[in-house]
Amino acid sequence: MRLRNDRVLILLIILLLFCIGAESQNATPQNPPSSNPSQPPAGSPAQPSAPAAAGQPSGGQGQTPQSNDSGVFVFKTQVEEVVLHATVVDDKQRMITGLDRNAFTVFEDGKPQTITSFRHEDIPVSMGIVIDNSGSMREKRDKVNKAALNLVKSSNPQDEVCVVNFNDEYYLDQSFTSNINLLKEALEKYETRGGTALYDAVVATADELRKHARLQKKVLFVVTDGEDNASRESLEQAVRRLSEENGPTVYAIGLLGEEKARRARRALQTMAERSGGISFFPKTLDEVDQISRTVAHDIRNQYTIGYKPSTPKTAGGYRTIRVEAHAHGYNKLTVRTRSGYYPGQEHAAE
Repeated sequence: MRLRNDRVLILLIILLLFCIGAESQNATPQNPPSSNPSQPPAGSPAQPSAPAAAGQPSGGQGQTPQSNDSGVFVFKTQVEEVVLHATVVDDKQRMITGLDRNAFTVFEDGKPQTITSFRHEDIPVSMGIVIDNSGSMREKRDKVNKAALNLVKSSNPQDEVCVVNFNDEYYLDQSFTSNINLLKEALEKYETRGGTALYDAVVATADELRKHARLQKKVLFVVTDGEDNASRESLEQAVRRLSEENGPTVYAIGLLGEEKARRARRALQTMAERSGGISFFPKTLDEVDQISRTVAHDIRNQYTIGYKPSTPKTAGGYRTIRVEAHAHGYNKLTVRTRSGYYPGQEHAAE
């Protein structure tokens, strides 16, 4: 861009000098010589030095504001603010949706924090659907695909969704879209074979959300039927990536047999619980569709709580989070949200 401006300036100076020294209107201007015949003339549009990365806006860093005047759907939080998405249930595991700001207390590293923003609205999300494509999923994919599509149909119409299929490798078969037909096509791009690189797929999809998602609220919907046996990443590395500031909430479904239940169950539970999500372990494949609708209901009925941490983010290090809720008429309320975060690890789409 700098080279292009210099050419224009030189051309303007030459034209100005020519006009001043011209002796007649019929004088023919002299074109500056070019040492490179393939180089475009001065003042012509320069070729870009490198293409912009896919999915990135061209106007500098930070997420592009949406057109919603209320500011609900856009990433407009202050740099210092930490944003939590929380679900509240009572002692009978019934979802509680009518609480106000005063019902909540946020603790970071055991210290109470001042809540700076509070909403209880159906906020659109950027969602990554991550589905096992290994050989053992051959007889299960049709029902899993149907459940994934029903999740999208039951969710906010303004959600954006990407699809990642994985076996030994992971494949981004559909970048972010709200088009249900494109999502259906992507889910049907599967060849059930190979192993299970679950952690690699989770890390890669979390990176896709971090780099290219337009919306502040992020979700991973993960379905697998076995233990990871092919990843380069470890469970600890996957959890570390999910724990980055404003990382996605994980909802996981494990279609597990008895012989591989223990370690696979632990992995899915760990990723879900640390991020504030839920793990499900249905006994039959027929339960998956209802689970997907339960996930959609959970996402659409969360509280969004922002606070400015009393310890500056520049201090670094992992921060633990605990949120409590108390309200008249309820004996015990449980708040489900992420259990902590690494400050400063979030990178908005650039």
